[in-house]
Amino acid sequence: MPIVITDDDVRRLLSMPECIEAMRVCFRDLAEGQAVSLPRVRYTVDTSDPARSYYANVHVGAVPSFHTACVRAGTHLIDKAGWGDGRRRMNNPEPVNWTVIILYDTETSEPVAFMHESYLSGLRVGATDGLAAAEIARDDAEVLGVFGTGRQAYAHCEAICAVRPIRQVKVFSPNPEHLASFIARASSAGLPVVAARGPEEVVKDSHIVCCTTNSTAPVFSGAWLEKGQMVISIANSDVTVERREVDEETFLRADEIVITDWDSVHANRQVELIELLDDGRVDAAHVHTLADVVAGKATVHNTPDNIVYYKNNTGLAMQFAAAGAIVCRKLRAEGTERVIPREWLASEKYGIG
Repeated sequence: MPIVITDDDVRRLLSMPECIEAMRVCFRDLAEGQAVSLPRVRYTVDTSDPARSYYANVHVGAVPSFHTACVRAGTHLIDKAGWGDGRRRMNNPEPVNWTVIILYDTETSEPVAFMHESYLSGLRVGATDGLAAAEIARDDAEVLGVFGTGRQAYAHCEAICAVRPIRQVKVFSPNPEHLASFIARASSAGLPVVAARGPEEVVKDSHIVCCTTNSTAPVFSGAWLEKGQMVISIANSDVTVERREVDEETFLRADEIVITDWDSVHANRQVELIELLDDGRVDAAHVHTLADVVAGKATVHNTPDNIVYYKNNTGLAMQFAAAGAIVCRKLRAEGTERVIPREWLASEKYGIG
């Protein structure tokens, strides 16, 4: 029978190293043509309140290595005026996340779990970028520069510190209170975090520069980049909004670019990359997918003279399927009373004719 998996279950049962390995498995499956992960679907529609819109975010996909398929369906209300400072402002009546992850057993087609999304979402983004750092960053990378102080920033610090010998993490936020709170939290967890005095200090002498914001405008100048650096970003345009977390100079100075998914570039109207490809300023031959890098089908030259850029350009359902399958297995082994009766979900079999 299906079970309910909470954020607390994920926090307790799924470690960052386990999540990074789950991402490795699903991206390898994708490269080998086994995993399925379609481009996400996002849309908005007006509500009776002229100041707010309804926003939806849906992912579907499956990972054969985990015998698990996933539907992730998210829904929010958005403040239409919320883009003035470069952030999408959720405006739900209650401070809750209504996004639900449904896991299915691909061997039986039955639903096996209904999951909270919040904690796993941050974990799998950080784990994916940790995987990218493990595959792409120089082996001797030991200084990490981070823009942002939210849940994504923390997950990225944890993930990248798990795969590279990071001795210092420089973090910047334009909000002093957020920055101080983040430094205190990360330091108490043993992460070697210090506050950066400004954006340029984040970039200077960092081996990995990581952008973990929800910004629509570039958070640093690509002219500041130094040879041998790896850049990571997570904010991307979609059909509902145009976002450019890094500037054109970052794309143009990158000797090689790695993305999460080619199909999503056009399906989600990621103009920040499309424009550069269309006018020939970025050569598609120098853009690889993370799946191909993981599977050894593409090689990224992370030499001291090269700048490499991982544009984590989309979330994929297979990431939730892979990580969720681990949590589901562990929670079932423990035993849980949060069980949904099978008959509540099993409807009459349909036929044709």
